[in-house]
Amino acid sequence: MDRKQDGAGGAPIRTKEDFIRLYNASRTGNYPLMRCYSGTRNLVEFSKLLKDTINNAWAAIPLTWYSDLDRRSDRPLLEAIKENQEAIKWNAENNVPVEINEAHQWSLRYAHDAMEVATFYLAAYNAKKLGVRHYVAQYMLSTPPGLSPKFDLAKHIAKKQLIETLEDEAFTSYTMIRTGLLSFPADEHSAMGQLVSTMFYGMYLKPDIIHVVSYSEAIRRATSKEIIESVKMVKQAMRNAMNGLPDFLEDKSIRNRVEVLKNEAMMIIDAIKQIGKEFDDPLIEPEVIYNAVKLGILDAPGLKGMSVAKGRFETQIIDGACYAVDENGKILTEEKRLEIIRKEAGM
Repeated sequence: MDRKQDGAGGAPIRTKEDFIRLYNASRTGNYPLMRCYSGTRNLVEFSKLLKDTINNAWAAIPLTWYSDLDRRSDRPLLEAIKENQEAIKWNAENNVPVEINEAHQWSLRYAHDAMEVATFYLAAYNAKKLGVRHYVAQYMLSTPPGLSPKFDLAKHIAKKQLIETLEDEAFTSYTMIRTGLLSFPADEHSAMGQLVSTMFYGMYLKPDIIHVVSYSEAIRRATSKEIIESVKMVKQAMRNAMNGLPDFLEDKSIRNRVEVLKNEAMMIIDAIKQIGKEFDDPLIEPEVIYNAVKLGILDAPGLKGMSVAKGRFETQIIDGACYAVDENGKILTEEKRLEIIRKEAGM
């Protein structure tokens, strides 16, 4: 084992035989679907292994991550984008549904709300263009920490509405909700409250899949005890929510926030298209996505000083929503942020 990765999560599975034994052990009870993330390198080869051993229920592959963007892999960003796209395409061609675990990675590094909405759309767009038919869209709630429930929901509603514009007979998205990793308090009972409350209001998104994160996440590794307890808590929250939730879009402030985020996210998407206007479809070109990061069009403050990303602007939670701000803490509209980036780049 690489001791530098101690504490990074996951299980010490080392061989093909380990996966086969794990799958065989699951062939009991309700015969659950089995799935595994993509790994941090050699993604196509690992996808083949997962298909052959555990019949991977769906793949989880990033678009830009596990690279020198986040340093969780030694892959240069441009090469990582290319390899990630190859892995997405391989799974699509082999009838494995795909989740592109991209957008919440930006929010885990404190990207502002419009950035998460834009990268969510960008990921789904790439999935569709790379041949994915069944797309698992993950909505990580309460990320970054401090969002109000209403503006957290507004962000996710904006994301959902945008990717629904991509749906057709060849592309279907499935909604998966989960509690944000950074939002769990270190106090065990407070963490239980965080799990239940986020899953309760997340039910407004009408999820197809519930990803239950153990309440012990911030404290210790989950055992079967914590996992079963967490599932029971979430089931009760689901039952209560399914008895009837209000229509949050009737709230004018939520409705307005949804529209602002959709508009600002598409400004980011249009800015990416502009730097790749020589391509027929710039949003799927690795070089264009790479340049969008290098220029700061795609960015997050948590990447400053340790990444190929710029970390150019700070962000703040203001009145329950996450905004990019200037050096005086004043909210930057997306139009203004992109204008500064273009000016600094001489565009």
